[in-house]
Amino acid sequence: MDEDIICIGCGAKLQSDDPEKAGYLPKSALDKAKQEENADVYCQRCFRLRHYNEIMPVDLNNDDFLALLNSLGQKKALIVNVVDLFDFSNSLLSSLKRFVGNNDFILVGNKFDLFPKNSKQSKIKDWMRQEANRMGLYPKEIFLVSAKKKLNLEDLIAYINKQSQDKDVYFVGTTNVGKSTLINAIIDMMGDIQDLITASRFPGTTLDKIEIPLENGHFLIDTPGIMTENQLATHLNAKDLELVSPKKPLKPATYQLLPGNTLFLAGLGRIDYLKGESTSFTVYVARGMYIHRTKTANADDFYKKHKGELLSPPAADDEMAPLKGQEFRTEYKSDLLFGGIGFVTVPKGCVVKTYTPDGIGLGIRRALFYRFEYG
Repeated sequence: MDEDIICIGCGAKLQSDDPEKAGYLPKSALDKAKQEENADVYCQRCFRLRHYNEIMPVDLNNDDFLALLNSLGQKKALIVNVVDLFDFSNSLLSSLKRFVGNNDFILVGNKFDLFPKNSKQSKIKDWMRQEANRMGLYPKEIFLVSAKKKLNLEDLIAYINKQSQDKDVYFVGTTNVGKSTLINAIIDMMGDIQDLITASRFPGTTLDKIEIPLENGHFLIDTPGIMTENQLATHLNAKDLELVSPKKPLKPATYQLLPGNTLFLAGLGRIDYLKGESTSFTVYVARGMYIHRTKTANADDFYKKHKGELLSPPAADDEMAPLKGQEFRTEYKSDLLFGGIGFVTVPKGCVVKTYTPDGIGLGIRRALFYRFEYG
């Protein structure tokens, strides 16, 4: 019986029977791999992702992922929940308290490099801790990093090295938070195996847990990303996801609004200014996203006419849920949150209604930034 060969990109068992299933490799390539001893082989999906930056859908479900996570309570482990700072509430695993057992867990906020230059880490960490506590989660430590820029990784690596002396380290998270990219960066800085994990800007790219041996005999383990309906990333195609994902530090764009005005964040977000004084709304989104100001009285018709064209993404043929709104009253200077897109800072004393497809990712927090740098 042939020994199973594992894709070094996603961890799936290689097979040549079904192109729609995880680990597919054409039979000729798989036969060749079986003849080579200790061959490092990518499945077709990971090969195309690695060399052509193309995502190929694979038939997997979250039940497999949850079964793996549920087993963590019986193991001695440090659990690292990697979250997206631009979609924190939806990328924080609220179910963590069910499977963490007696193990410690830490929060790692990724994409910190995209925040404005004057961002205070202490204020962001306080907000993260408050939100986690609200969900019944109590992280041992919180780290702010950039996996892509390898920013602030030294302290995280030192913590992992100390904690992994008697346990394995499990990285968990939802899709598109940069979890695999972070592990690659850590491995690179630790001087061990490099680039064994497939990483992409697109969701759902790590298909089975991957164990990376540490010098102390324990393992750093990357688990599959969980896809949730509460994340915008799971509803966008690859092209649109690329467009809304910030690549450079967010540069504030300020719009003067009166009650009765509406701002559109492409076709994915909308803010109606219902009550207040003439004031500035400061928008933080990817630089390529189209922002449009109009009168609220005309907003519905404008959206119907221009969705998928001027107001894009989403594309005209995307089966995106209708915009659904939620009303907020700002009791202090606040950030209106559009999970996966960005946020809009508004002053105290405003009544607004914010919208996204099916209300995904809407929220509010005390403003994190009070002075802006435009460099």
